[in-house]
Amino acid sequence: MVQKVTEVVGKSSQGFAKAAENAVTTAAKTLRNLRWFRVTELEGAVKDQKTIEYHATVRIYFELDDGT
Repeated sequence: MVQKVTEVVGKSSQGFAKAAENAVTTAAKTLRNLRWFRVTELEGAVKDQKTIEYHATVRIYFELDDGT
């Protein structure tokens, strides 16, 4: 078994957890065999002294097809 890792950034106005979920859900639309993920960075955007968007950088690990 061989795994590959890709890094994506999810965004949400509802919080960091939702941003991470959005990253995994969107990646799952084009990647197969997702196994686990790790949130590596959290950031946010501020406007008029209020948090308006949450960003979660997520490493997603998935298995490569073995060709059989």
